[in-house]
Amino acid sequence: MKKLALHWKIIIGMVLGIIFGFIMNTVDGGKGFVSDWIAPFGKIFINLLKLIAVPLILASLIKGISDLKDISKIKTMGLRTIIIYVGTTLVAIVIGLTIVNTVQPGTGMSQETIEKIKMKYENDAGVTDKLMKASAQKDAGPLQALVDIFPSNIFTALGEAKMLQIIFFALFVGICLLLLPEKKAKPLVSFFDSLNEVVMKMVDLIMLFAPYAVLALMANVIVAFDDTEILVKLLWYAGCVVFGLGLMIGFYLILVSTYTKKSPVWFLKQISPAQLLAFSTSSSAATLPVTMERVEEHIGVDKEVSGFVLPVGATVNMDGTSLYQGIAAVFIMQVIWPEGLTFTNQLVIIVTALLASIGSAAVPSAGMVMLVIVLESIGFPAELLPIGLALIFAVDRPLDMCRTVVNVTGDATVSMLVAKSLGKLHEPKPVEWDDDYPKK
Repeated sequence: MKKLALHWKIIIGMVLGIIFGFIMNTVDGGKGFVSDWIAPFGKIFINLLKLIAVPLILASLIKGISDLKDISKIKTMGLRTIIIYVGTTLVAIVIGLTIVNTVQPGTGMSQETIEKIKMKYENDAGVTDKLMKASAQKDAGPLQALVDIFPSNIFTALGEAKMLQIIFFALFVGICLLLLPEKKAKPLVSFFDSLNEVVMKMVDLIMLFAPYAVLALMANVIVAFDDTEILVKLLWYAGCVVFGLGLMIGFYLILVSTYTKKSPVWFLKQISPAQLLAFSTSSSAATLPVTMERVEEHIGVDKEVSGFVLPVGATVNMDGTSLYQGIAAVFIMQVIWPEGLTFTNQLVIIVTALLASIGSAAVPSAGMVMLVIVLESIGFPAELLPIGLALIFAVDRPLDMCRTVVNVTGDATVSMLVAKSLGKLHEPKPVEWDDDYPKK
């Protein structure tokens, strides 16, 4: 009997989690039961993925760079990766601004609804936290993002999972290995090669738990939605974001079909477990190990390409987040600051959202922090910022789940494009968790 594919198992877990969450919302004490006894299993799963993300990035990137044999290839791969990432991000922002200016979801919102949302969320701890983080990031200085790339202590960077610093260190080590005689470099290269294989096997084992973890994560998300009335009133805004994200995935599929000559349906099937996990966890960093496993083993991208493109993408490529920032910024202006809707300000939004996506952390709701910076760049009144964030706070988590799917899909698409351009896209060779285990 043919085994049920992983993506179907995850979808079943997701559906059961949603149903279970709605049932628990109607049961006295159901929310507490989910948060105390169900949600921890989802957190354990995310922790396991984060546990292996750092060693996976370190091992795969060092091994991939050392396998290039030629430093000039690093420049070629790096330039193509950054150019494509910037190009797709610009497309995402333009799509978002086009949709929100066409539909204008903020023009029809009543003053009564605005006041209700303001009263409920303006002083919410989540909104206050986003404002504080954005303020700290703004005050850091124009070149702080560049300074943050270079670690002073690699063990601190590894412990705190500072992705850009880890990527820099891995690139530095990989380049130095290329400059050494092969005989001297071989022991360390072999170590990281072996470490990479071990971590990929860990991914296979952790994914056995994925359907159950997704059930727990989705149930916890559902019980967290306690005001469906506000969600319904924000439906036009949320619909604009989801429609834009759908168009962005369509754009990726066109790139895959025209440039790599692969079937879009096949591509979606291969990457779907990573997409579903991205949706459940709202974190492209937590999903990174699964994305790398699907791209390497199920799509056929060489490790030396995926090991560079995907970790960089998880940090600097936030197409879904950029699209969301464009729509959210204009929506907020339509509702409470219509005089700011000038052509110049929208050009500033494009530039700032592009730069903000590079600095946006690959963690849940980081996009809202960057949204504050985007709004401040166009002179949005500071006293209205809490109200602006309150307007969209109720639907931020479900939209965050959706835009993380686009972020992960974009990373996988760019890895295919770069691999194809370098002749590093081959026939996939899927590996099961027990392939190397002796069969009786």
